[in-house]
Amino acid sequence: MTADHSLLIENLTLGYGDHSVIENLDVVIPPGRVTAIVGANACGKSTLLRSMSRLLAPRAGRVLLDGTAVHRMPAKQLARTLGLLPQSPIAPEGITVADLVGRGRHPHQGMFARWSTADDVAVASALEATDTVSLADRAVDELSGGQRQRVWIAMALAQETDLLLLDEPTTFLDVSHQIEVLDLLTDLNRRHGTTIVMVLHDLNLAARYADHLIALASRRVHAVGDAAAVLTEDNIRAVFGLDSRVIVDPTSGKPLMLPLGRHHTVDPA
Repeated sequence: MTADHSLLIENLTLGYGDHSVIENLDVVIPPGRVTAIVGANACGKSTLLRSMSRLLAPRAGRVLLDGTAVHRMPAKQLARTLGLLPQSPIAPEGITVADLVGRGRHPHQGMFARWSTADDVAVASALEATDTVSLADRAVDELSGGQRQRVWIAMALAQETDLLLLDEPTTFLDVSHQIEVLDLLTDLNRRHGTTIVMVLHDLNLAARYADHLIALASRRVHAVGDAAAVLTEDNIRAVFGLDSRVIVDPTSGKPLMLPLGRHHTVDPA
């Protein structure tokens, strides 16, 4: 199991230009758990993740990793502990899958360090875990969207960090690969104690896979806690403006959200 690291957000305010996205946010990320951030489009989910990984400086407040503000930490030091898979990563033109995944090892190499057996093992394990071994020699820009997403996840795994932030890791994936990726992240958490924070759009997958949910609305945290506490009909209406029914998922025992549209409601008569 990895060491537990504390990730704490204090009075955080974020924005772009004159537009405020997050205001006075306080969040504690449970160490060694899987956390899902949910909310409507443009509510600040990705913005919050960018600030947690120091890609976006706060207007006020701070993000603390083990008591130190991440925006004051050297980049390489932070990258040994915290990894990020952004929403729309861009690969260098012509780079192969193996070379891209290998870049995840950069934080572990000193100025004069050579590629090591440990690096080979980490890359091979990441390719195996994401079912991308057969793609290793192919150019990333030749891959389908789903294949490319799995390769980016492999690079994040190869970084071997104790905390992993993922912005919509199931983007471009069909339903079977969505489940495979979320199962993989759950395995990573359970076997190695990796703290995982991910932005997810699918509320039912968030409820099934996350130990801890954070629902954002109106620039702040609207609800926080386990799936049963966050995924309620009242919270879904407040956060998404959507009427729904919440039942128990017969497979997982977690809450299952059924949206109520205008055309698919069963007439009780």
